[in-house]
Amino acid sequence: MIRNDIRNIAIIAHVDHGKTTLVDAMLKQSGVFRANEHVEERVMDSNDLERERGITILSKNTAVMHDGVKINILDTPGHADFGGEVERVLNMVDGVLLLVDAYEGPMPQTKYVLRKALEAHLKPIVVINKIDRPDQRVEEVVDEVLDLFIELNADEDQLEFPVVYASARNGIAKLNMEDDNNNLEPLFKVILENIPAPDVDTEAPLQMLVNTLDYDNFIGRIVVGRVMRGTIHNGETVALMNEDKVRQGKIGRLYAYQGLKRAEVEEAKAGDIVALMGLQDAEIGETIADKDNPEALKGIKIDEPTLSMVFYVNNSPFAGKEGEYVTSRHIRDRLFKEAETNVALRVEETDSPDAYKVSGRGELHLSILIETMRREGFELQVGKPKVIMHRDETGTLQEPMEALTIDVPQDYMGAVMEGLGLRKAELQNMTEMAGYLRMEFKIPARGLIGFRNQFLTDTKGNGIMNHVFAGYEDYKGEIPGRTRGSLVAFESGETTSYGIGNAQERGTMFVIPAEKIYEGQLVGENSREDDMDVNPCKKKHVSNMRASGSDEAIRLIPPRTFSLEQALEHINEDELVEVTPKSIRMRKKVLNRLERGKLRARMKNS
Repeated sequence: MIRNDIRNIAIIAHVDHGKTTLVDAMLKQSGVFRANEHVEERVMDSNDLERERGITILSKNTAVMHDGVKINILDTPGHADFGGEVERVLNMVDGVLLLVDAYEGPMPQTKYVLRKALEAHLKPIVVINKIDRPDQRVEEVVDEVLDLFIELNADEDQLEFPVVYASARNGIAKLNMEDDNNNLEPLFKVILENIPAPDVDTEAPLQMLVNTLDYDNFIGRIVVGRVMRGTIHNGETVALMNEDKVRQGKIGRLYAYQGLKRAEVEEAKAGDIVALMGLQDAEIGETIADKDNPEALKGIKIDEPTLSMVFYVNNSPFAGKEGEYVTSRHIRDRLFKEAETNVALRVEETDSPDAYKVSGRGELHLSILIETMRREGFELQVGKPKVIMHRDETGTLQEPMEALTIDVPQDYMGAVMEGLGLRKAELQNMTEMAGYLRMEFKIPARGLIGFRNQFLTDTKGNGIMNHVFAGYEDYKGEIPGRTRGSLVAFESGETTSYGIGNAQERGTMFVIPAEKIYEGQLVGENSREDDMDVNPCKKKHVSNMRASGSDEAIRLIPPRTFSLEQALEHINEDELVEVTPKSIRMRKKVLNRLERGKLRARMKNS
């Protein structure tokens, strides 16, 4: 049976190419909102972190009606670190809208998500977005997209893709650049004509794959997926299957998507995307099947993580002062709960009961988790990010590689090339675009840790960098780490202007006067390569020669402040980042100065 009343599509693209903005325009023009309703921009980016950073982190579902046809739309993230979210939802849809910026053209993540879509044999529609940009180069971009399809071995049917020219921000779509059109009607038309309607059997025994898990504090776990076969009913008893066992559960409530809301329905047929409650132990990749004829579907395969960090219980002298959840039990429960819904994340216990190894797709993937936990009231400490190596069949050590694309003004090319040369990057391609150079590199994932800060400094903030996982290759050898040591506080107390004034001659400071610090905390970066103990809490004592307020005024240089990502990039192997709801501090693993000295001596002797 062909269900012509429904279409299922995912919107995929590189970060910042306008996916969420296009969904906004589609929702507005399909009459989801009332005429006088106040609507946020990027309405699909619903959590605080997404709104602050202007990026999509989680895949989300919505549905619009057009000419009596329900179009289920999945908005996906563009960041490479959240590729697991994209892979997971592609088996819920029959086609994809591939968005490409009219100036930037195909970028690393465009290639990554398109490869996944073509492997899943989905029907693509190419949308050239941002055609209102004054520097748009639409014709060249269409050619570049065609070259990308050919490079990814698209079949003949996929190569016959329709092209729509759009400005998502203005809510306009055209089939030709010359058309004078002021709405998205052409895009809706192309979707209805080109995206295949689900060809399903609604009478056969039920099959549905658990694609996404959501959580609600009032009703518990919410399971989202597409009904692949048969019909699902509200209140029905179903079988839950994984590779090992079959168990039964009862559906509490069944919902379908209508605009941004979920509406309760009595039944849903094959082809529908639904959310259901009541299955509290359902896991991603499991099959919900007919209880009398249970048949399993193929599970979800997700690429392996490439980066890991160790999460520790906070044991600094300031532990428990700012956060609500500080014990190892709290941290363990929260991490394992996250691993249930975040498919690209792995959590492992270590030899120590106070430390957990967490692996993910990249620094951003893990730092978003840390930031979320921090806002929930957790205190924790995190070690330096490490890439996950493995050995091939012959025993050769292999490491993850990244495809890095850099756009820089030509003046900064030398500095960037020099920085990347030290990090074992290989130049693959170079093209010139309107005053900018686009350089494509292959670089070990290790080489990218800490590179972004250096890159922004080298290009005075004018460079743009994007990277995506590009497989494993043989180990490339040592990569030099941070070239400067740390300034470490050698006593606990409150910082003074006098103490900081003396210490700032040794390097760059991270603290301000009247800030509470503890022994072993990093208070600055040394101008030399070894660590130095300093005392920013030192007070100026009165003597019988002078009063404490005389002498020249102290001129303090503004301190360097760190975001969470910058702190994770900055630390060395023997350092940790302490994260609390109010502060981000960097510290030595061993706080006591004498203990650190003994440890260094032992290391030298061994």
